Amino acid sequence: MDYTFLTGLIGSLVVVTGAAWPEKKGEHLPTKSTKNWLFAIGGFLMFLYSIFAWLEGGAIFFVFLETMVVVASIMMMIGKNDKIESLIIILLGLTFIIWSLYLFDSYNTVFFIIGLSGIGLGYVFDMGTLRRSVALTIGSALIALFSYIEASWIFFWLNTFFAIFSMYYVVLGLKQLKK
Repeated sequence: MDYTFLTGLIGSLVVVTGAAWPEKKGEHLPTKSTKNWLFAIGGFLMFLYSIFAWLEGGAIFFVFLETMVVVASIMMMIGKNDKIESLIIILLGLTFIIWSLYLFDSYNTVFFIIGLSGIGLGYVFDMGTLRRSVALTIGSALIALFSYIEASWIFFWLNTFFAIFSMYYVVLGLKQLKK
């Protein structure tokens, strides 16, 4: 087992654990949230993995994704203002979208672009909200599809499980709305 795979495996496990970790609605201190810490640490490890994989010939798009996750994690932990954080993520996302279109391999890149935007927004939306869970679900499902097409199996399984756990929280959120 090489260091690239090991980094990706550990990072994936940390992020998936974060996706499964219950989130308290209305929790106001992002740095006190175990879920946020798991997202941040796992995201950083996946950032390292994406760089290692890219240096070995992998897709640059995963470096874009994990850069966005690291920036979103920093803003998530600061937790100041959803509107400002969303604007920063949108601007960063647009930068990566334009860059991705420049590098456009095929129409499959569109799945990556939309997924990237969804995950970035999901990270910065308020903790315990339905919109956060929806953004993370859609974003990770599209990244899983892109990862499958690219045959990037660590990113495929990471985002598949992430989408499943995020969808679970969407279902819980919808049940809360019905009450």
